[in-house]
Amino acid sequence: MSVHEELNSVQRCLDDLMRSVSRLEQQLGNGGVDIRRVRADCAHLRESVALLREAAAAPGSARRQELVTISDTPYDSALWTDSDDEGLGARNRHAP
Repeated sequence: MSVHEELNSVQRCLDDLMRSVSRLEQQLGNGGVDIRRVRADCAHLRESVALLREAAAAPGSARRQELVTISDTPYDSALWTDSDDEGLGARNRHAP
């Protein structure tokens, strides 16, 4: 399937989910925290799918990973003056 078809499929499923949540809300009442949370989650999903659609429609939508070059030169030792070695604890102290 193409990205467009997949997004349409996701949108259809999301629409079905929204209808089901609406029916549950009618049966359970809309005052409960749980149903409001589910409604908010559905709204977030709808927003996320809309963002995906925009990203897919943008020219050059295939994201290119930009390589970041990390220098081999040593860091300034002043950066580590008051730091602890992770997993080893503070300098000049013994392990328990």
